[in-house]
Order: sequence, then structure tokens, then C-alpha cells
Amino acid sequence: MSEENKKAAETSEEIKQQEATAEAVESVHSEESEQLKATSEANESSDVTREEELLAQIEQLKAEKEELNNQYLRAHADLQNFRARVNKEKEQMLKYSSQRAVEALLPVIDNFERAIAASQDAQDTSALKEGIEMVFRQLQQVLEQEGVTVVPGVGEPFDPNMHQAVMQEESSEYESGMVIEEFQKGYKLKDRVIRPSMVKVSS
Repeated sequence: MSEENKKAAETSEEIKQQEATAEAVESVHSEESEQLKATSEANESSDVTREEELLAQIEQLKAEKEELNNQYLRAHADLQNFRARVNKEKEQMLKYSSQRAVEALLPVIDNFERAIAASQDAQDTSALKEGIEMVFRQLQQVLEQEGVTVVPGVGEPFDPNMHQAVMQEESSEYESGMVIEEFQKGYKLKDRVIRPSMVKVSS
């Protein structure tokens, strides 16, 4: 083989090797490009999925907020209605607080009216007196049932919380500071004095 033919063969071989190398490099570049494209598409898909998840969470939070707001409004309305009902019941109680006592006094009033009607033609004053005393005892019973009691009077130590001293007088029967006479009875409602007794006190 001549020298020229040898060189030509070597050149041809080099060209083939270069072409093979170029093809390999191109193949690698093509694979890398495909991988990058696949990765990009995967990332885009992942971004879309994440965005959809976030939108779904936002919608869920909006729905929960709306429900909580509705619950608050209902609870607030219920509270307002409850307050109004309690205030109305309180007003009714104050307005009609004496109803029970008045109902208990009505039979006493009936008996007084009967006694007054009977006294117009009554000849027996003792019977009239007994009738009035009976009605008086009935009235006392009604007051006792309501917790009304008489303030202790004559013979009791003077108590400014229960007695109103209108006179003072020396007494040989009582020591100083005792109630010796009662001009007007005092009354208590349970543990509260609603009217003090008007009394004379020994000096």
C-alpha cells in the first residue's frame, strides 16, 4: 500500500471515529434534553397540582369561616332573645310581686263586707264583735303566712332598729331603757323592719 493510500485510510478512520463521537454526543444531548423536558413537564404538573390543592384549601377555609360566622350570629341572636325574655320575666315578677298576698287577702275583704252588711240590721252587738274578731284573726293569719310579724313591744329593751321613741318617762315598774307603752305597733317582713313601733321608753 502506498503512503498516500495509507494516509487516506487513516483519515477515513479518523473521520468515522469523529462521526461516531459526534453521534454519541448528540445522543447524550438528546437524552439530556428529553430528561430536562420531562422534568420541566413534571414540575409544571406538580405546580398545577399544588395550586389546585391550595385553592381547595382556600375554599374549605372560606366554607368553615362562613359556617362559624353563621354559628356566631345564631348564638348572638339566641343570647339577645334570652336577655329580652329574662328582662320581661323580671318586669312581670316586679309588676305582680304582690299578687299572692292580694289573693290571700281577698277572702278577708269578703268577710269584712259581709260583717258590714250584717251590722246594718244587727241587734246583737256581741255577735257583730265576734264576727269582726274572726275576720281580724283571719287577716293576721294571712300576714303571718306572708312572713309578717309584730315587733316586740311593752316589756322589751328599747331597740332603735325596731322602735321609735316618741316619749320618755320614769317608771317604778321598769328599769331604764325599757319599752313601757306602745302607741302604734311595728311590723317586720321576715327579718326586715317595715314599720318601727311608736313607743314610750323608761328613763
